[in-house]
Amino acid sequence: MVQTSTVLTISAATAATGLLAYAIYFDYQRRVDPNFRRNLRREERRQARAEKEEAVAQSKQKRKDIQKAVEQAAEEGFPTGVNEKEQFFMDHVQRGEALAADPSRTMDAALAFYKALKVYPTPGDLISIYDKTVDKRVLDVLAEMIAYDKNLDLGTGINLSDLPSAGLD
Repeated sequence: MVQTSTVLTISAATAATGLLAYAIYFDYQRRVDPNFRRNLRREERRQARAEKEEAVAQSKQKRKDIQKAVEQAAEEGFPTGVNEKEQFFMDHVQRGEALAADPSRTMDAALAFYKALKVYPTPGDLISIYDKTVDKRVLDVLAEMIAYDKNLDLGTGINLSDLPSAGLD
């Protein structure tokens, strides 16, 4: 009677030999057959194109989601009183910090920070604070939200005439 370890050893050796034989066959075909090489290149290009198209589609969907979130926040409105603004700001900053800890909730965290930014008296200063404290992935989504919102006055106070010229005068 044959032992189990012998059967397993022979099976493993057969599988390894088959895998090695396939690798040698594949390498031989790759080196010798021009049609095989051509097909490999086509498949590689096709796969790269499909990945690129998927990335573009995901990017477009992300932008649509961001626009929808900003529009929905604008429809909900923002408080007008000083005390209400302060409470709204504190609530949304805390919510944003809590949500930013979870990578799957990046959009929700950015939306909470965006809502806090909308009621802050000097949004430009708050953005510099966010830049130092908020995670980059959340900050990127927040930047897209800010870019989409044309009504947001950042109040950065940058005077373009104070910037040095590039010598093109």
